[in-house]
Amino acid sequence: MTNVLERLNEALLRAMETDERVYLLGEDILDPYGGAFKVARGLSTRFPTRVLTTPISEAAIVGIANGMALRGLRPVVEIMFGDFVTLVADQLINHAAKFQWMYNDQVRVPLVVRTPMGGRRGYGPTHSQSLEKLFLGVPGLRVVAPNTISDPADLLQAAILEDDQPVLFVEHKLLYTCALLEAGQGELRDFHLETHGGRYPAHVLRFVGASPASLTIATYGYQFELARAAALKLAYDYEIFAEILVYSQLSPYQPELLLDSVGRTGHLLTIEEGTLTHGWGAEMCALAGAAGYRLKSARAAGLDLPIANAKSLEDEILPSLEKIVGMAIELVK
Repeated sequence: MTNVLERLNEALLRAMETDERVYLLGEDILDPYGGAFKVARGLSTRFPTRVLTTPISEAAIVGIANGMALRGLRPVVEIMFGDFVTLVADQLINHAAKFQWMYNDQVRVPLVVRTPMGGRRGYGPTHSQSLEKLFLGVPGLRVVAPNTISDPADLLQAAILEDDQPVLFVEHKLLYTCALLEAGQGELRDFHLETHGGRYPAHVLRFVGASPASLTIATYGYQFELARAAALKLAYDYEIFAEILVYSQLSPYQPELLLDSVGRTGHLLTIEEGTLTHGWGAEMCALAGAAGYRLKSARAAGLDLPIANAKSLEDEILPSLEKIVGMAIELVK
C-alpha cells in the first residue's frame, strides 16, 4: 500500500518529467542519500542537471530559487527541517510574496518550499517544531499541508506546475509513513466523505447513519489521524458525534465550510501541533465568532514550551488522543 512519502516522491518525479522548468534544490538531496527523509530519493540519478545540492544556507537557497522563479523556472526547495524556515522568512515574506505587487503584476514567483514539520520523533527543541503559524496571513504566500485523504501527489504537483504564487508546503514527519485512506473503506468506513474545492481541497467527514453532530472538529495534516481516532472514541464510548473538517490549504483562509458546520453543531474544537497562543485554531475560532455564531469553542494544541527530547515530556507538551477526547467531552457537556 502506498504511503505519503512515496506519493510525494512520485509527484516530484512526475513534475520534473512534465516540465523541464522544474528544478529541485536542497541540502544533501543527491543520491544515494536522497534527503534527510528520502523524499528526493532517485531524482538526482534521473535528472542530474536539475537536482542541485546546496551549501548549508537556507536563506541563500530560497534567494536563488526566487531568482530562478522570476526568470521563468519553477523551482522546488527542500528545507531539511521545518525549524529552519525561520532562516528563509525574509526571502519568503519580503521578497517572494511581494514581487507580484511590487512590480505591478508583471512578474510571478512560482516557487514551492517543501519542509518536514512536527515532533514525536525525539529530535528535541530545534528539530521538532510546527512553525507554519508564523507564515499564515502573509499576503501573497500560500500555506498547504497534505493529509491522508487528499492524494499528496496531487497537492504537490498542483503547487509545482499550476500555482504561480509561492507556496510553503508543510509535511508532518509522522505523515510520511502513513498510508493513504479510501472513502468508505478501512479507517474511513464509518464516515461519509465530502470533498470541496479544487487545487487544494478541504474535506468534511460525517458519521454514516448517526444522529446529527453536536461537535465540529477542524484540523489539518497529521493531526487528522488524531482527530479521526478521537471522533471514533467519542462516538462509540460517549455517543458524541462529530463532524471533522480537514483542510489542505491553511492560508489564505477558506471559512465557508467551517461556518456552515458550526452553524449546525454549535461547538468547535480545533486541533494543531503548533503552540497554542496565536495559532491556526485561534483564527478559526475568531472567524466563527466574527460571523456572529454563538458557540462554545476549545483549542487542542502544543503547550507554549520548547519541545523536549524525552518521550514522556514530548507527549505531555504535544496534543494527544486522550487530551482531545477530554476536551471534546468538556466542551459539549
